[in-house]
Amino acid sequence: MPDSQLLRCGPFSRHYSRRLLPLLLGCTAMTLLIALVALNTGDVEISLAQTLRLLVQPDTSAHSFILHQLRLPRVALAMLAGGGLGLAGLILQTLVRNPLASPDTLGVTAGASAGALLWLSFFSLQYGSALLPYAAMGGAACAVGLIFLLSWRSGLTPLRLILTGVGVSALAGAVVTLVLVFSPLTTTFSAWIWLSGSVYAATWDKVLRLLAVYVWALPVLLFLTRYLKTLQLDDALAIGLGVRVQPLRVLLLLSCVVLSGGAIAQVGAMAFVGLIAPHLARLVVRNGFFGQAFVTVCSAGSMVVIADLLGRTLFRPADLPAGIFVALAGAPFFLWLLIRQRT
Repeated sequence: MPDSQLLRCGPFSRHYSRRLLPLLLGCTAMTLLIALVALNTGDVEISLAQTLRLLVQPDTSAHSFILHQLRLPRVALAMLAGGGLGLAGLILQTLVRNPLASPDTLGVTAGASAGALLWLSFFSLQYGSALLPYAAMGGAACAVGLIFLLSWRSGLTPLRLILTGVGVSALAGAVVTLVLVFSPLTTTFSAWIWLSGSVYAATWDKVLRLLAVYVWALPVLLFLTRYLKTLQLDDALAIGLGVRVQPLRVLLLLSCVVLSGGAIAQVGAMAFVGLIAPHLARLVVRNGFFGQAFVTVCSAGSMVVIADLLGRTLFRPADLPAGIFVALAGAPFFLWLLIRQRT
């Protein structure tokens, strides 16, 4: 492949093919079907026909209120947060050339959890919880800044990023445990729900705040991902092709922090989403970053929607955090990946 062609391997280069388009349409249809099932299922059952009618023509009925004010923002927030976490995981796995990379293993989730828990335990009673998302994003930024500081040695390498990320994640986990021990009992339950990951009490304000984060992060990512294929090469070879490896690596990592930190700030520490979804996407789309990214976003969003649906329907009237069900599927998957890496 010529150098100029290799450098232009962006998301819109060759990955729209006659075979890929039906696959993406099928993935979109499946995602919409899962969303519709989540919208008409709950304590108050709404038929599929009525759901579709109310989506087009909302009225003043109780069903319309349940659909538009309770379930629709919940499904939208789950889709957006899951999609952001999944996309961040795919970029990280491609960037560091490791199938175990994700916002969880690189310390982003743990840093966001520590920042949010510090706010909930010591500042929320005085200043309220409106600034909780910013505390979570600040914690994620501090964790990544510490990773940069500890792993930078004439640049960043994938191996050092992974090892440092695991260490920083463990350190942030220790901070979370310490804060829980000394936090007031009145905030312990809220902290537990947040650490588990939940879209409970989702509102349109949360959806809009997350969209505002994505609106300016995604164009930057679309520009940077065209170079992901070259960053998978050896650093010396990539530099020989004219790619500025270290600045690109730093910008991609910061973009992933914005994506995952923004999602975690709204739904809590939703573990394993960024790990599982990229692997599911690679089973469907073998090659081509754009196709893999599209399927990753759809599968990650659907995963969180299904987990939330199980959490609010299996143990009625209890409403369990969606993160519990994601972890039930993610922990065995992570162990399987570890075993597969050893063989």
